[in-house]
Amino acid sequence: MTVLIIMLVCSCNNQGNVKDIHNAENRILQQEDGSVLLKLVEAACYCDVANPSSNTAEWDIVISKPGRYSVWLTSATKDTMNLKYVNPVRISFSDTLLEVKPVGDNIMQNSVDVPSSYFRADSYLGSLLFSKPGEYNIQIISEKVITDYSVANNTPQSYDTMLMSVQLTPMTL
Repeated sequence: MTVLIIMLVCSCNNQGNVKDIHNAENRILQQEDGSVLLKLVEAACYCDVANPSSNTAEWDIVISKPGRYSVWLTSATKDTMNLKYVNPVRISFSDTLLEVKPVGDNIMQNSVDVPSSYFRADSYLGSLLFSKPGEYNIQIISEKVITDYSVANNTPQSYDTMLMSVQLTPMTL
């Protein structure tokens, strides 16, 4: 029973309150340039203490410009040669499932997007097609959906790699 309660109240950076992403104020809007930035700290997260590989973050997004989008995953990592994802990351959208083990396609030092002791690693996961404007739900499933980023606050607990965000970028023809 205790494990079930922990699983139900576990959420990303919002002190144990399950975030209602289906509320209009929590929807992520597409930017003018067509991109969509999905930050883990803004997601509704569901965590399974017994099986972290099924940890899930999800967002409701509003797409105003339909088309094909590149999907990039941003991680904060201490090891740029091995991001240490145990399982492939799964991105679920409508009937589409991307399943990719992230590698550091682009590495950045001193990025303001990650804690100072980490490198930013961007990993290409594939592409998604949004055929028409509208509201969509996107889920990411990974053991790196972590609900306690205490490492960013200089506490003793540390993570080699932390999932930070997913970015959707319009593809040009």
